[in-house]
Amino acid sequence: MPKNEPNNETGSRFVTVAEVAGQLRVSNMTVYRLIQSGQLAAVRVGRSYRIREGDVDRYLADQYTQAG
Repeated sequence: MPKNEPNNETGSRFVTVAEVAGQLRVSNMTVYRLIQSGQLAAVRVGRSYRIREGDVDRYLADQYTQAG
């Protein structure tokens, strides 16, 4: 399967820590902290992490509702 193509089983893309950091406009370390604290779900692939786009959207939605 080509990189970043939708998975037929889940229908979601996996993105890197750097891509999430860019989307959220935070540092890579901040994303790692969110993963370690359990606030952002991630899958370990070798020595790196991959995050489902849906999990990033869910995290943002949770943060948005907490701020309001």
